Amino acid sequence: MDKADSLSIQGQINLCRQKAGAEFQIYQDKGYSGKNTNRPAFQQMMGDVERGLIQKIIVYRLDRFSRSIADFGRLWEVLREHSVEFVSINETFDTSTPMGRAMLNIIMVFAQLERETTAERVRDNYYQRARLGSWPGGPAPYGFSIGKLPGPDGKPAPSLLPNAHAAIVERIFQSYAREEASLGSVARSLNGDGIPAPRRAVWDNVSLSRILHSPLYVMADEDVYLYYQGKGLIFSNRLEEFDGLHGGMIVGKRDRSAGKYQDLKEQRFSLSTHRGLIPSGLWLRCQYKLEHNRQLGNSGRGKHTWLSGLLKCASCGYSVKVNRDKDKYYLVCSGRSNLGLCHSSIQVDLRTLEAAVEAELERLLAECPDESPPQSETRENTAALAEIDRKIDRLISALAESSDLTMSYINRTVKKLESRRQSLLELQARQHAGPSHKMQHLKFAPLEFGQKKLVAAQFIQEIRLSGETAEVFWRV
Repeated sequence: MDKADSLSIQGQINLCRQKAGAEFQIYQDKGYSGKNTNRPAFQQMMGDVERGLIQKIIVYRLDRFSRSIADFGRLWEVLREHSVEFVSINETFDTSTPMGRAMLNIIMVFAQLERETTAERVRDNYYQRARLGSWPGGPAPYGFSIGKLPGPDGKPAPSLLPNAHAAIVERIFQSYAREEASLGSVARSLNGDGIPAPRRAVWDNVSLSRILHSPLYVMADEDVYLYYQGKGLIFSNRLEEFDGLHGGMIVGKRDRSAGKYQDLKEQRFSLSTHRGLIPSGLWLRCQYKLEHNRQLGNSGRGKHTWLSGLLKCASCGYSVKVNRDKDKYYLVCSGRSNLGLCHSSIQVDLRTLEAAVEAELERLLAECPDESPPQSETRENTAALAEIDRKIDRLISALAESSDLTMSYINRTVKKLESRRQSLLELQARQHAGPSHKMQHLKFAPLEFGQKKLVAAQFIQEIRLSGETAEVFWRV
């Protein structure tokens, strides 16, 4: 549409015709704004560019071509790819001249700035929605549909609602948590039942791992908070807000070459308005299993040593953890690696230590009176002790990232867990000390991993490590 205070469209065409050669084609979009590149004649012109039918484009003014610097930068890439020159009469802009090319470079700089500013604005909005607990955008994860739930201000906001696939998610977590299960066995079970995977026909390790790692499914409580705090995450919510009902989201910049759930430092965890599907205990068991699989290269049995929970640093008293690098095992003081408060270096060889302790346990077991072994199974106590050890390790890891707000909670919880652990060990000791519960010539070497751990905990109070020395404190 012609405006009273501007040159008419016909006048603009006449000026452009003077700059054109003998052959030219007029592309005119009367009534369309230069803000929109989706104009009929404009799209026809760009199509002719891509077909190699145009050598030069002449416009009366730059904003008649595009009013968006970002759009112009994108369109110029197409023109340059097809060797098309560009002339703007009003700005004396001609890409066939040095001055025109210089102006183009300036425009391209501003185009890049506009693109980056827009991307940053979109990213900031995404993070802000996640911090407030709303679904920040994108397709709904498997097991959920996108709906609306009340946000922090009480107004409906995009959130996640369970759908028919939520039962499959629960099956995945329950199946993988079984001791004998693997990602491959869970995938085979789902495929055997004809259950399609998200965005593909069959399940595999990758599709299962994405679901198992995701905090969207967990009913996040204090244990989940401590688990992620030990990994260095930043939290949008206070510890008291982890009510064991709502799921969570992790957002933030990350190295694309690194696994999404491996290096979580500088990532932000936010509780969501949607409710989780998986209890925290089940979800955490799956996380520990996934981590052990990665540490052991899928060749281990879930733990490095049956002495775990008994190894302590002689210098600071913190627990000693086992790190594996290929076929080598290293004993590392958690007070040193997690908190930086200990300088002790431990050179004790793990397998040599195990062999020495095993030999002494064999001797002690051989000296037990000739009585019937206990008939009742002690798997529940074994599982309870293992869970307490995991919680204590998680709390120690969380200490490195804790604030004053959570420090007292962590210290208080560690004391409770240590007390509970001691009570379980004393109970087991009393059970096996009775006249009808003596162990008859029990052989230690053939025992399974969990059984070895139980027997070791009954006979050993702790093992203090320093340098190349290991001191065993026996209960007998």
